[in-house]
Amino acid sequence: MTSEVTVRWLGTNAWELKGNGKTVLVDPWVTRFRTGATKESDWDRDARLEIDETAVDEHIGEADSVLITHGHWDHIADLPYVAPKTGATVLGTETHLNLLRAQDVPGEQLAEVGGGELYQFDGYTVEVFRASHNAGGKHKTILFSGMRPGRVPKRPKTISDLVEGGSLAYLVTFGDVSLFFGGTSAFHEREIEGVRPTVLFLQTPSPNYPRPVERILAATGYPPYVVPTHWDDYEEPLTEPAVDWLGGHALGDRVAEASPESEFVLLDHLESATFGG
Repeated sequence: MTSEVTVRWLGTNAWELKGNGKTVLVDPWVTRFRTGATKESDWDRDARLEIDETAVDEHIGEADSVLITHGHWDHIADLPYVAPKTGATVLGTETHLNLLRAQDVPGEQLAEVGGGELYQFDGYTVEVFRASHNAGGKHKTILFSGMRPGRVPKRPKTISDLVEGGSLAYLVTFGDVSLFFGGTSAFHEREIEGVRPTVLFLQTPSPNYPRPVERILAATGYPPYVVPTHWDDYEEPLTEPAVDWLGGHALGDRVAEASPESEFVLLDHLESATFGG
């Protein structure tokens, strides 16, 4: 099997991974409808969910697995179309999968995970880790928090109906190349201690956590490559250059200071990079 993996950024925390003739998607959301989320004064908690099937068809093709990091709209809102379109196995928590069942995603495609799993797929492995969503503000609150255990809720209609539902991180390994993904800049340090990815996908840090960049780089052994993720203004069209809303460019300076041997790989919308080989 080859140890060459090509990654393509689909905006926000959406990634396409290709290796050994297989495709893995992480948080594949490309519709990018307006919510006012990146313009605080225009914030609309009741923004209606929508799926731009044309955009999905343009940017997302085949897939073997889909990995959900958490249940917010900018991570799973396109899955009611993506999952049946691709026939992929979808990994997520009970809540994530219940939100998808409520939107008629076929149950046979849904694989419940909670952290600790190590799955062998054809051509790659996926290891699952518990994680946490960023907490915001003085009182450390989580946006649209909540769980949907044991039952399928009513069909989600607005962005606030898609609750966080627990957060996960993933280590995806193709041969000698491994890639570590989280859905937020929060992480469970003791759980990932000793994980040694080839590529770390890193979000801009939250001020509610002490030295998050330095700690995750140390916990993962100062990876050879660091790729910023979830830093763009995710309401602008995916076909336009990424707007640096959350400081993805500046993250490179912190990585260089904490891990000077790591190569910082900054990708724009729809750009690709290949690792290994």
